[in-house]
Amino acid sequence: MITHGTAVAETDWERAVELVRGAGSVALACHVSPDGDALGSMLGFGLALRQAGTEVVASFGDQGFAVPRLLRFLPGQDLLVEPAAYPAEPPLMITFDASTMDRLGLLVPNAGRAGDLVVLDHHVSNTGFGSLHLIDPSAASTTVIVEELIHRLGLTIDRDVAVCLYTGLVTDTGSFRYSATTPAAHAMAGRLIAAGLRPDEIARELWDRSPFAYLRVLGAALDRVTLEPAEAAGHGIVWTYVTRADRAAHALPYDEVEGVIDVVRRVDEADVAVVLKEADDGVWNVSTRSKGAIDVGRACTTLGGGGHPSAAGFSSHVSPEETMAALRPHLRPPHPPSA
Repeated sequence: MITHGTAVAETDWERAVELVRGAGSVALACHVSPDGDALGSMLGFGLALRQAGTEVVASFGDQGFAVPRLLRFLPGQDLLVEPAAYPAEPPLMITFDASTMDRLGLLVPNAGRAGDLVVLDHHVSNTGFGSLHLIDPSAASTTVIVEELIHRLGLTIDRDVAVCLYTGLVTDTGSFRYSATTPAAHAMAGRLIAAGLRPDEIARELWDRSPFAYLRVLGAALDRVTLEPAEAAGHGIVWTYVTRADRAAHALPYDEVEGVIDVVRRVDEADVAVVLKEADDGVWNVSTRSKGAIDVGRACTTLGGGGHPSAAGFSSHVSPEETMAALRPHLRPPHPPSA
């Protein structure tokens, strides 16, 4: 058995195993606009279940249902169905990496009608929705929890399952650069690599590829980047935005601009980086990163989103300037206690 955190009660692990073993079919769902951890944890678990003979269906509740280009190398995508084809009243539904039910998008009604709703997550901001919770905020990624459940079920982690789980682990730890990286995360990586995956191939898919158009759009975003120095804000904030027009000028899909935040966050003078990305429907999706002094997870939760202290996000229906005006007051370092 793999060593895990103590946040999940032993009785909850046992109940989860009982539910999955007793199910002839299982419906899986991850959060909308899935990242590597969401899609990797869901597909990895789905593949392991299917190998054991369980009928599996998986989905995410986006209006424009499509796997992000960066994640199209993941195995198991034949498990996916569009939200309209998802079971309306699944006897057993399991969610991955979703901190609130709203993050299930079009699948919220399905979750509400599920016989049992098991929630696998590692966000401290999880609201506790569902009927059974495998939630461990100390886990580096949701795939950590999935690996534990797979072992408890006695299922096999072959190369394809390992590729999915490793993808979630490396994306949520920033390729082992973020504070979520622990000895346990490295130990898990070793186990998954031993199953036959190639870390260099996965790294190339995730971080070393982009269309030429991305460079043009990145240039536009960097042209308008703003640095609010520590003297003015109590700490440094660097921020910029990417519009629909930026992307349309170069026929660049929305999911290709995820990496902008990784460029902006490198600025030495800022503890917090913010990138606002306008989706095709006009909604601004806001990504935030912190180097440690500011809890951006708390800030984004206040504005209807969620995440971790060092990486979080939310959505906004107003302009970038108005959005920053709403966010900025929450990006203050905590006041020291009064004497």
